[in-house]
Amino acid sequence: MTPRGTSNGTYDFCVVGGGIVGVATAHRLLTEHPGASLVLIEKEATLGAHQTGHNSGVIHSGIYYPPDSLKARLCRAGAQWTKEFAAAHDIPFRECGKLLVATDSAEHERMLALYERSIANGVEVEAIDAAELRRREPRIAGVGALFVPATGIIDYTLVTAALAGEVESMGGRILLGTAVDAITENVSAVTVSGPGGSITAGTLIVCAGLQADRMARKAGIDTDFRIVPFRGEYYRLPAGRTDLVRTLIYPVPDPALPFLGVHLSPTIDGELTVGPNAVLGLSREGYRKGSVNRRDAVDVLSFAGVRRVAREHLGTGIRELRNSVFKRGYLAECRKYCPELTTGDLLPHRAGIRAQAVLRDGTLVHDFLIERTPRSIHVLNAPSPAATSAMPIAEYLVEQLHSAK
Repeated sequence: MTPRGTSNGTYDFCVVGGGIVGVATAHRLLTEHPGASLVLIEKEATLGAHQTGHNSGVIHSGIYYPPDSLKARLCRAGAQWTKEFAAAHDIPFRECGKLLVATDSAEHERMLALYERSIANGVEVEAIDAAELRRREPRIAGVGALFVPATGIIDYTLVTAALAGEVESMGGRILLGTAVDAITENVSAVTVSGPGGSITAGTLIVCAGLQADRMARKAGIDTDFRIVPFRGEYYRLPAGRTDLVRTLIYPVPDPALPFLGVHLSPTIDGELTVGPNAVLGLSREGYRKGSVNRRDAVDVLSFAGVRRVAREHLGTGIRELRNSVFKRGYLAECRKYCPELTTGDLLPHRAGIRAQAVLRDGTLVHDFLIERTPRSIHVLNAPSPAATSAMPIAEYLVEQLHSAK
């Protein structure tokens, strides 16, 4: 990135976090405030190094979320924005559609409830029976399904790079390899400090993802929650099996959990992936299986909210851990709707890590969570569909800045 901005380290705006939400926020700030000085800082050597670059690449439709939630509103707007931005910047994407497949009567009941929610959310959806499912996807088995035609696939790192290019063209400065050790706020400004020096800004917006709670505590925000890393492990199918399905194939999700289940996902670069599961992680940024970071492990295991989640979802946790260790267990999840898959079809693929906010009472935070101080805004929980919703999230954050004045 080409350094730009003022030379004395003082800016109108500072954004911490170079994932897609942070970069979109920088873009929106400069769009709303042309000529303002802005710096975006990211501790990694590349943008989108974590959740942005380790997801399924799905353009979500907003089918799952309560109609009055931020997720529902921002996801719908974000899906349209993502497609329009991609088309304008020659970024490949495809509206392949998604089938949510019910494999038994209990899932079918949840599927019908999800259909009603889809209608309330204004999402185009079609309920189909087993025969129509088999006609559309001959290798997928189920008692029924919901078809969501607007769901698509994309590479969000390309979207992030295009946004970053526009941030720089508007005069913004992007600093990579720049960590934040301290945040100090007074009545007129906020200063972020790290090994490379200090930056002062009139307004700070923090989009730190997996480090969101730690950044908030540095700013003096009372965080009665913890970011808990859930490791999502993926497989990819062999090249000769990438034509197994034409659409995204998802199970009907458990409404008690924030995870969507193991799904078959065509990717924009021609692969077909399977995943992810959801295993409690002991390293926020450790993508290799078995990764343990001592500080992260202590944060997770010492937090009362995590212990409550573990007790409440003990059976689910054991199943996810077993499926992580034994490929056949993982395969069984897939074979519920794609019975012809074999263990030989599951080839290694990169893992992802979801930043999940958990409250002290054990509540898993499902919606976006945002807190502020007089001169800063912190995005504390922005799980899926945050990549799809990145620009509407950015617009919402900028609206919050203006409404506070």
